[in-house]
Amino acid sequence: MKTYNLCFLGFGNVGRALVALLREKSDELRADYRIEWRVTGVATRRRGWLAAPEGFDNDALLRDEIIPQVSSSLADVRAWLDAAQADVMFETTALEPFTGQPAIEHIRAALTADAHAITANKGPVVYAYDELIELAQAQGRRFMFEATVADCLPVFSLFRETLPAARVLGFRGVFNSTSNVILEALAAGQTFDEGVRRAQGLGITETDPSYDVDGWDAAAKVCALARVLMHVPLEPAELERVGIRELDAAAVRAAQTEGRPFKLIGSVERTDEDRLLARVRPAQISADDPLAMARGTSLLVQFKLDVLPGLVIMAEQPNLKSTAYGLLADFISAVGRRQ
Repeated sequence: MKTYNLCFLGFGNVGRALVALLREKSDELRADYRIEWRVTGVATRRRGWLAAPEGFDNDALLRDEIIPQVSSSLADVRAWLDAAQADVMFETTALEPFTGQPAIEHIRAALTADAHAITANKGPVVYAYDELIELAQAQGRRFMFEATVADCLPVFSLFRETLPAARVLGFRGVFNSTSNVILEALAAGQTFDEGVRRAQGLGITETDPSYDVDGWDAAAKVCALARVLMHVPLEPAELERVGIRELDAAAVRAAQTEGRPFKLIGSVERTDEDRLLARVRPAQISADDPLAMARGTSLLVQFKLDVLPGLVIMAEQPNLKSTAYGLLADFISAVGRRQ
């Protein structure tokens, strides 16, 4: 039974939730997949590059009381991965929607260090998907990213594992929980800032909440889906993008009252001229629209396929544990063998 050395690049709410979930699932990982694990690397802006080849104390990690067994003066990500003897790197740094850096370089470094790279960061999928997939294959490792779009909702693995040869013609969805929470706060008579604070209290906002409310997070998710499932290279700046910041609160309340609430909707569709129309914008939806089911933190995607007119998948009220599970599922897929 192999013990895997796990490195966390970024160790905020999601990282700690993943350590807690790994502990919770340890017996199942051991019995069902022959996986043992230990955390040997933690890297954050505040603490630097920390490594402990024999493993950190998990209780201390969960209390955010990390004591480095190796100096935090390690030079960079490559030195850190080497010192931590990494088998798997979880990359959970903040979204940078314009270039995908430095997350792309982090993942390159992990793969060239013979570690599997698992990310919740959309940037590398949008800006370097082909390169990173090819590098992973060349190294005999995996680049995995299920948690990038809808927490633990199995979007990419659904098509990879269960829908072979099904062609995605288009999709639409509610991809940003923060905007959903803010719109519902406005509909209930609260202010925009109160909605932002509520979302922050739930731990669901990007490090910079403007990426949520101005549509950048949803745009990056739309581009990631288009790149992987439709083989169309799109960048967020190329989308028609309108966030929720300029919506009038009275209009949001009126829309809720008439039963046609606003949602921030991301979509990709092909026009009659076979052009691709990709956009993120707030729109009112009817009560019988599948997207109306996405309430609170819920996320939902509706696909149009060549073999199925409509396929809807939904994550109902996901939380930090849900996001952590997306990363855990990728870890098991990368290294586990069902007994």
